[in-house]
Amino acid sequence: MEFPILLVVIIALALIFDYINGFHDAANSIATIVSTKVLTPFQAVLWAALWNFAAFFIAAYIIGEFKIGNTIAKTVNENFITLEVIFSGLIAAIAWNLLTWWFGIPSSSSHTLIGGFLGAALMHAFMMDYHAVAAAQPELGMWETTKEAFSQVTHQGVVKFDKVIPIFLFIFMAPIIGMIISIIITLIIVHLYKRSNPHKADKSFKRLQLASSALFSLGHGLNDAQKVMGIIGAAVIYYHVNMLQDAQYLNIPSAGRFDYFAQHYIWVPLVSFIAIALGTMSGGWKIIKTMGTKITKVTSLEGVSAETAGAITLFITDHFGIPVSTTHTITGSIIGVGLTKRISAVRWGITVSLLWAWVLTIPISAIVAAITYLVVTFLF
Repeated sequence: MEFPILLVVIIALALIFDYINGFHDAANSIATIVSTKVLTPFQAVLWAALWNFAAFFIAAYIIGEFKIGNTIAKTVNENFITLEVIFSGLIAAIAWNLLTWWFGIPSSSSHTLIGGFLGAALMHAFMMDYHAVAAAQPELGMWETTKEAFSQVTHQGVVKFDKVIPIFLFIFMAPIIGMIISIIITLIIVHLYKRSNPHKADKSFKRLQLASSALFSLGHGLNDAQKVMGIIGAAVIYYHVNMLQDAQYLNIPSAGRFDYFAQHYIWVPLVSFIAIALGTMSGGWKIIKTMGTKITKVTSLEGVSAETAGAITLFITDHFGIPVSTTHTITGSIIGVGLTKRISAVRWGITVSLLWAWVLTIPISAIVAAITYLVVTFLF
């Protein structure tokens, strides 16, 4: 079966984004283990990449489904998904990811991707409505036509809010959950080890950090690789349903098409997990510095607490199929361990800057994707 050129480009761009996501988010998995000197940076990225890839086998053969990929593919009403929409969303996501990586800002690759997808789809719907209104009511001026088209977009259900609202809520909920769990774990560990020899305890925690960082990397792979798989899935499903008019896809209810895609295109999740693992091996050293040292100074005990709390949060959200930001999750967990010492142990100036980056990621990505969609449709 030959794919159209634009679909091939989309798959390539999605895997490039996945790779960028890996080195952009490498800090999430290895910042604490590097800052506590349990592993060298090179050893740490190899360790994280291994567990990023191992997540494929967990999702495919133990969990048996890709819930987060399914959620991502369904954030937009399928009637407003086209290859141009997906292409524009990916361009916006890659641009924002590279920009934040360059400035060392730990923004969310996940929300960048979602924002780009939503923004391009909304612009696509708006342009369709604008042309329809202009054709039906040629006497209207540009401003009146724009207002009428905008009004129609708001009533067409372009965005599937039952999928998107939990994603928005977990911009704040994921770091809060990670923070609470890390505080609890830290307090329990401190209580259990309060009579231990500090040197022996520290050696134990450094060994435990290997396990906790592996768990977090596993959660990172489960969460983030599936998002790219979801975008590729949306493009492939559009191709089968709208371009090929494939009876096998048309006869399946829309809710079941992604699972059918995942079964018949098993190479897509496989290469998605490989790409994020390779990206992690490339590392993102500017962001590692922010995550590992600038938010709060982290000891090996606190590294175990933060990574374990982050992993638990990611496993919970994966179970419910809610895409969350691993960046937000581990940041909340690191803040939690800082709060167990004292409130001033957290560098709140850095934290507030990160919060602004989180809040702005989805709208900025959406705006860039909308503009990109206009350029793409104008040129092609």
